[in-house]
Amino acid sequence: MKEVKTSRVSELRGALEDWSIPRQVRGENFRSRAAESEGSRRWRPRLEETDRVGTSICPYCAVGCAQLVYVKDDKVIHIEGDPRSPVNQGTLCPKGAAAFGWMHNPQRLTTVLYRAPYATRWEARPLEWAMDRIAEKMKRTRDETFVHRFADGTVVNHTMAMASLGGATLDDEENYVIKKLFSGGLGMVWIENQARV
Repeated sequence: MKEVKTSRVSELRGALEDWSIPRQVRGENFRSRAAESEGSRRWRPRLEETDRVGTSICPYCAVGCAQLVYVKDDKVIHIEGDPRSPVNQGTLCPKGAAAFGWMHNPQRLTTVLYRAPYATRWEARPLEWAMDRIAEKMKRTRDETFVHRFADGTVVNHTMAMASLGGATLDDEENYVIKKLFSGGLGMVWIENQARV
């Protein structure tokens, strides 16, 4: 019985010695090993195991916050703000900070969904099919509605049957290309951007 009692006392003493608060109360510097415990010394940061770190730009608004993307075994394991960026200096808003969770959300759509006219359900289609269909419909609409001249002879070279609404995450270069393609190449008049809406 006495041995059991002694064993418990020594376990308690060991636990108190491993607990960081008594060491800090005794005056040891909390920034040194005084704040550590046996358990905390064994823990390793999960980012220490990454294979590589890539950079990205947050896709959720026009600010363009830089992100660091940590990858292990070809899978993203963490996303955080890039402190080297003059835009966000390592910080992310709640949407940017949630990018990892959204990326791994089991309800995230990863295929093109198409619902035919009068259909009651959506069906998965390949991305190539969707891109070809969009291009085909845009070309047909442009060909059917393109106006070269008004009745008075004024040259207009436009179509009023299509419109574009750009996303707020597009940068200046992307918007420049979109404007050139849609107005100059396709003759679209209605070109707007989410950032102005």
